[in-house]
Amino acid sequence: MLELARRLHIADAFEAPENEEVELFGWVRNKRVHGGLVFLELRDSTGTIQVTVKRGLAEEGSFAEASEVTRESSVIVTGIIKKDPRAPGGTEIHCKSFKVIGKSIAEFPIKPGASVKFLLDNRHLHLRSPKVTAIMKIRALLTGLLHEWFRKNGFTEIHCPTFITAAVEGGATLFKVDYFGKNVYLTQSVQFYQEAAIFGLEKVYTIQPSFRAELSRTRRHLTEFWHVEAEMANATLEDMMAVVERLVGDTVKALAELAKPYLKILGKSIDASIAEPPYPRIKYAEALEILRGKGFNIEWGQDFGADEERELSKEFDKPFFVTHYPKEAKAFYHMPDPSDPRVTLSADLLAPGGYGEIVGGGQRIHDYELLVQRIKEAGLNPSDYEWYLDLRKYGSVPHSGFGLGLERMLWWLLGMMHIRSVTLFPRTPTRVYP
Repeated sequence: MLELARRLHIADAFEAPENEEVELFGWVRNKRVHGGLVFLELRDSTGTIQVTVKRGLAEEGSFAEASEVTRESSVIVTGIIKKDPRAPGGTEIHCKSFKVIGKSIAEFPIKPGASVKFLLDNRHLHLRSPKVTAIMKIRALLTGLLHEWFRKNGFTEIHCPTFITAAVEGGATLFKVDYFGKNVYLTQSVQFYQEAAIFGLEKVYTIQPSFRAELSRTRRHLTEFWHVEAEMANATLEDMMAVVERLVGDTVKALAELAKPYLKILGKSIDASIAEPPYPRIKYAEALEILRGKGFNIEWGQDFGADEERELSKEFDKPFFVTHYPKEAKAFYHMPDPSDPRVTLSADLLAPGGYGEIVGGGQRIHDYELLVQRIKEAGLNPSDYEWYLDLRKYGSVPHSGFGLGLERMLWWLLGMMHIRSVTLFPRTPTRVYP
């Protein structure tokens, strides 16, 4: 019986026994020709391996085809597994046959030393880089772990609208859309829809894009980002913070192990102990005093920006909560603290190392009259929030929720220079291509 070569992914080829005949599909990342030898670096989604094509040993035509192959051409290679400490990874393929499937018809433009702008302009091609691939693999792992955590802890996943009719986080950051002659907006947050859902499902979560029209060119802002949001019935601010601690701590611990092969490609590691609960907590008033002591001129009620958050993070070596923000610094729906109505039952989780806020949340107002009052105090029209107010008329309960920025979390864990590095096709105020 004819024995066919076993089709493998490159990662599996490293585990295959020596002298086994295998077939690999991939793309030619690099090529070197030395007399009667061609050395190819072949890549697929699982890694890279060296393929050696020797004149006279490979099938007729294979050596010539391998000699002429261009970078990023897609190929099929059949060959013999050989263990060789001189080869990258200690394993290489001695080629028997080589076939080009899709020829790269132009010189591949992505080269070492290319500028950041050039790489972003050619992001559709730069995605083939092993480092970019590794980041996307880690991102996929993190997303999966977040889903897994919520499901294991009794949350129901829901899918919410992208088109909204009223602001959740402030009208200045809304993207306006013409919706059949009516002005609507791209969602900033699905919080209001989650609040509606908890009266039937109690604990819900959503992972989907949010949009913020912030004309900010900092290294931590995107205009489109993936938002991990959750809402819980019968939950206080303390309950919310406890959930956030467990969610972040558990997922970071799991990611640190699962992502090791991809972290190795990046030359990085994740220290799970940096996210181990409990997390330090300081109130806004305490944070204000720390910042004033460091020379910041901040008035009561002013929210903290990147510089302030960076300075605060120097005080801690793990994520920390800043709680009880003033009403002026938070959206209208945050519950005032009964013991001090100047502040709200709110909390932001800030990452150490200057990476800033990764989670924002708090306890929501569940009283109808108080919510109407706060909407008016914010200079908004209660009629724009009619259905949201309706939720307080029929068996309302104390409830809390939060939003976590997926890119912010990954950016912090990987220690990248810019947040755009952890998203497939970043959207910023100056970039919407490709």
